[in-house]
Amino acid sequence: MTPAQRERAALVQTMRAVGPDAPTLCAGWTTRDLAAHLVVRERRPDAAPGILLPLLAGYTDRVQRRVATSTDWDELLDRVASGPPLYSPFKLLDPVANTGEMFIHHEDVRRARPGWEPRPLDDDTARRLRRPLAAMARLTLGRAPARVVLRTPDGRTVADVGRGPELTVTGDVGELTLFMAGRDEFRLTFSDAETAKAVCAARRGL
Repeated sequence: MTPAQRERAALVQTMRAVGPDAPTLCAGWTTRDLAAHLVVRERRPDAAPGILLPLLAGYTDRVQRRVATSTDWDELLDRVASGPPLYSPFKLLDPVANTGEMFIHHEDVRRARPGWEPRPLDDDTARRLRRPLAAMARLTLGRAPARVVLRTPDGRTVADVGRGPELTVTGDVGELTLFMAGRDEFRLTFSDAETAKAVCAARRGL
């Protein structure tokens, strides 16, 4: 299995365990809403563009609500588990486009519950998550009032973006990925607390 497939399977397993009404880190979404989002993203090419384009977001929201309310929970999870259908662009792009997507949303479910702890990641998954971090940083930190340097605990710099006072953010690639995606449940260290608050407030979520 690829890292994307492993993360997808783990996400579905966790959602089955917590049920359709469990909270997530996606504001206002339950696990049912999150599952519907993934189904629309991969199976509704007419509605998926609204996930990224504000002009089309209203239609996407309506389709997603309809999918969430009209589909049996087990069937909804089966659709997520089966992955992108043949007609979906994500069928070919799954290893590249879905490792981060599935990891982030798995943690959206896990970390919405008290007592969470980071999961150890295998080397292949960690490599897949590390590759897009620099691009994610440029996308989400474009308005940050600082120069943000992302580093792993071994001292490796994985992104360096922005201008202003320097803020070094240190953590494992999974934690850095969640930070770049706009989540606030992470295990990271910051070189300056006040600058970190300003940078967190300026992030664009994914």
